[in-house]
Amino acid sequence: MRVLPVLLLLHASAPHASGTAGVRHAPAPVTSDAKPRDAESPTPAARDVLLRRLVARVALAQVRKQDAAWHPDQRDCAGLIRFAFRTAYKEVAPERLSTPLWRDGRGRPSDFADAEVLLQHSFQLLGRDDATRERLRTGDVLAFRQEQDAGPIFHLMLVVRPEDRAHAPARVVYHPGEKGAAVRTGVLHHLATEAPLEWRPVPQNASFLGFFRFKEWMS
Repeated sequence: MRVLPVLLLLHASAPHASGTAGVRHAPAPVTSDAKPRDAESPTPAARDVLLRRLVARVALAQVRKQDAAWHPDQRDCAGLIRFAFRTAYKEVAPERLSTPLWRDGRGRPSDFADAEVLLQHSFQLLGRDDATRERLRTGDVLAFRQEQDAGPIFHLMLVVRPEDRAHAPARVVYHPGEKGAAVRTGVLHHLATEAPLEWRPVPQNASFLGFFRFKEWMS
């Protein structure tokens, strides 16, 4: 996968343990102390909630320190999504992992799929407008396609939306694609209003492909 130039999201850079002016910490409400295994047979709706919580928890944990279980060769924007989803399913619904979560370029089950293939075969477009952005849930994805001389670069950002929407903003979590780069997080609203136009998730941006959701979570 081609390297994506580092994108700094204004006042939404990666949180630091000591705290810094202008830097926002990843909000606590997205996590839960409840252990998924406490519920022996969760309903589909309950399982969905647990999966989303764990996807958020795993993704935000990578901002502080990238997990050794996340292979360095797969640390890019799509790799973050694959790792967060697989880790969540491993804890909440391990039986689902008897077959791979993703599809390859031919639509066959696969443990690996790059950003473009994930969008084509494993995620479904929700829309591109502001109203869709307001309805996003944790685990949804923002997708961009940047045209370069060497070919297009696809980039994905994972949405983390706290359950207490009144007191904490929706965020994006993403890996910029550079080898050894840190995972970053920023406020979704800031991305839409303050980032360079080519990185804004707004209809006016031709590089913005839209908001996507994992197909298995569409119901």
